[in-house]
Amino acid sequence: MSLAELSPADLSALAEELTTSYAELKDAGLKLDLTRGKPSAEQLDLSNELLSLPGADRTTDGSGTDIRNYGGLEGLPEIRQIFADLLGIPVAQLIAADNSSLSVMHDSLAFALLHGRAGGTPWATRPHKILCPTPGYDRHFQLAEDLGFELISVDLSADGPDLETIKRLVAEDEAIKAIWVVPTYANPNGAVYSEAVTRELVSMPTAADDFTVLWDNAYAVHHLTDDELAPVDVLGLAAEAGNPDRVFVYASTSKITFAGAGVSFFGGSPATVAWYLKHLSKRTIGPDKTNHLRHALYLKDADGVRALMRRHRAIIAPKFDAVERILGDRLGSYGVATWTQPHGGYFVTLDVVENTATEVVRLAKEAGIALTPAGSSHPYGKDPQDRTIRIAPTFPPLDQVTAAIDGVATCVLLAAVTKLLRG
Repeated sequence: MSLAELSPADLSALAEELTTSYAELKDAGLKLDLTRGKPSAEQLDLSNELLSLPGADRTTDGSGTDIRNYGGLEGLPEIRQIFADLLGIPVAQLIAADNSSLSVMHDSLAFALLHGRAGGTPWATRPHKILCPTPGYDRHFQLAEDLGFELISVDLSADGPDLETIKRLVAEDEAIKAIWVVPTYANPNGAVYSEAVTRELVSMPTAADDFTVLWDNAYAVHHLTDDELAPVDVLGLAAEAGNPDRVFVYASTSKITFAGAGVSFFGGSPATVAWYLKHLSKRTIGPDKTNHLRHALYLKDADGVRALMRRHRAIIAPKFDAVERILGDRLGSYGVATWTQPHGGYFVTLDVVENTATEVVRLAKEAGIALTPAGSSHPYGKDPQDRTIRIAPTFPPLDQVTAAIDGVATCVLLAAVTKLLRG
């Protein structure tokens, strides 16, 4: 029976029961963390072979460049080929960089702000805005805000963003220069952008002739089911639509091998890649090619990556299953929350009773359960409805995930009942 159907007496009795349960939760002295989407130590152990530097006697890449020396700005050809195959991008249109795709995002946006897109006007000389499908990735939003963009929220459902609103906005306002996109298993709601949605994004008329789709394929191979989706050929669709330079593609091995010591990637049209390399050459003489070689020799090929990701899945899928089971058992009959059931990625989005998310996070914190702050999945960290909470179950061991989600469910119910009783 939903909370709305309970009599005042039954609601008060439930509130008393939950208050007791919450006191017991606090007394348990928990120290649990569901804040960031990090791989667990068990997942990181899968790639420990990297530490032995397979092929340590090798000093050149496939093009003959000495990996110990300067040069090779595009990155090791072998690692580029592996991820070109995975992402469906021609290898000549994919650059391998250092460990963080967030750094590549920063560089590409900074280059556009300072120099403009190829042949264009520097974005920083005029007002510049960016569309933020919401809920979304807090670091995307914080990066754009730090670079001076005005953030514009557009709704993101399980099937993709609100295209009608997007098309209207970009047609009316030439200050809108870009849109963030996490096309496969979006952070945090697990949305998957279809080919039809992608066609709209790369073909729609825009007031800004240098409008850019920031295509962060962070979770392209992070499947939680047997249905391993193939990436959409976004560059091919953009070229077909007559907008070959519209897309910046990003990816990395951060949640494939070592989160802090992986390889990042940047892709685009031939003109976009040339533009990026031109400006990158002023910032660096080349990436860490020895790390590229480690990864290429360890991963071997695209199928090697897929096999490794199935081993990751074996570790984290039970944690997602636990989240679904416990939320269903504890909250399903009360009508106080909905949550995503992602087929991949690293997050579950939990939507609670309006104007209670902040209180749920506070209650959880006081009970020793750390959650990402309410509003983190929204531009400027402000959720107008105060209802969305991001759950990141990958890092803790399964028993801790179970305990934490059970505790969160208690907090969700207590906050909802308290709000109802107060009217």
